[in-house]
Amino acid sequence: MSQSRPEEQSLIEGPAGPLEVVLTRAEQPTALAVICHPHPLHGGTLHNKVVHTLMRAARDQGASTVRFNFRGVGKSIGEHDDGRGETADCLAVIDWARRELGDLPLWVMGFSFGGYVAAAAASQLQQWPQRLVLVAPSVERMPFADLMPLAGPATVLMGEADEVVASEAVFDMLEGQPGVDMQRFAATGHFFHGKLVELKAVAERSLA
Repeated sequence: MSQSRPEEQSLIEGPAGPLEVVLTRAEQPTALAVICHPHPLHGGTLHNKVVHTLMRAARDQGASTVRFNFRGVGKSIGEHDDGRGETADCLAVIDWARRELGDLPLWVMGFSFGGYVAAAAASQLQQWPQRLVLVAPSVERMPFADLMPLAGPATVLMGEADEVVASEAVFDMLEGQPGVDMQRFAATGHFFHGKLVELKAVAERSLA
């Protein structure tokens, strides 16, 4: 299968120093997907299972994908910056990926803390990404309300039994907002244990 091309690991220049990125190239890419991981101070890395599931969903929809470690995680240099610096990291990765892969339609995706960063980065781009996919975005611990109303469409995938991000807070802030497609997952916790196959399928539908 052409989709199982090897991952390319490299260090790129970021705002606070080198950033660790992992790139998968599609044979004939239809999009570029950049995926943000959960909270660095709670074990979040580009190897997180939900992040990997989002990567596979984007890859299987024909995108070249980039996962990366925020500053201070893995081989990425710097210190945690409460979302501000991490948003700058994301924008730097998008710039690099566009130079590396060409000006493809952009998909920005993120999980938990990375969901906030993905939305914050989208809000700073000159053009809203073609797809914005947020899984259990951190709306209470991060200043997500400052991003509202979102300047373009988004798909939000949210477990109804999330023990980390309050489900009701996400539904209250985002459900029913213009352009927001809310996908609820019944009896599902923060890390989508036992639901990763379903998560991938729903993410693929939102990207198609």
